[in-house]
Amino acid sequence: MKVLMIGDVVAKPGRIAVLERIQDLREQHQVDLAIMNAENLAGGFSVTPSLCEQLFATGIDVMTSGNHIFDKKEAVDYIQKQSRLIRPANYPPGTPGRGCWVGVVNGVSVAVANVMGRVFMPPSDDPFRVIESVLAEVPEETKVRLVDIHAEATSEKVAMGWFLDGRVSAVVGTHTHIQTADDRILPGGTAYLTDLGMTGSYSGVIGMSKSDVIARFTSVPARRAEHSHGQVRICAAIIDIDEESGKARSINRLNLSHEN
Repeated sequence: MKVLMIGDVVAKPGRIAVLERIQDLREQHQVDLAIMNAENLAGGFSVTPSLCEQLFATGIDVMTSGNHIFDKKEAVDYIQKQSRLIRPANYPPGTPGRGCWVGVVNGVSVAVANVMGRVFMPPSDDPFRVIESVLAEVPEETKVRLVDIHAEATSEKVAMGWFLDGRVSAVVGTHTHIQTADDRILPGGTAYLTDLGMTGSYSGVIGMSKSDVIARFTSVPARRAEHSHGQVRICAAIIDIDEESGKARSINRLNLSHEN
């Protein structure tokens, strides 16, 4: 099974890039399952139902998220209705939505789980303990298991990779918006990448207007940053997984320029 995992899609530049390239990427890499992190989809903060449905209709199968997922109020109702949009499983009990999606792709049972780190992040439950309980509820016959850890600290992401090695097919990080160069297969057969990187405009600061962000670092008060424009790139990874064992055969980073 070939899985495409796309890093944080930021605002209109990233969204348009995915919409225009997803079918080409699926065909070129013979992708069976396409996953993207959507927490920055709508203007850089959260999602809207219409934008998610547009991407689902165009070729995205599952969306993960993170600490910005509930920044827009319309996301609260939508995430309860759309099972293919998931949020970190270690949000407090009673939080709308789900932290794991289980479905069938080309006759193969697949699970996609999402947790959030705690280092330099908003308060949340222990992601290591929570992912244990999430995986315990995944059917045993579901061998293909993919985990997005949305976290700031690289050490926390690496620790999660080792913690789950041999028990899931892949652990990939999101949130920092900077693609790392440590893609590898861990000894137990788990594909690992500390951060998928950002899909969006690289002319600013991690997808947002450089003047707005610099103002926030240098003056008080400063307005909320708008997204940047130009120099769009798509950052992602292609993971090849053995369907019977759930072990990863390979992981390859993608870092592609896009004109829009």
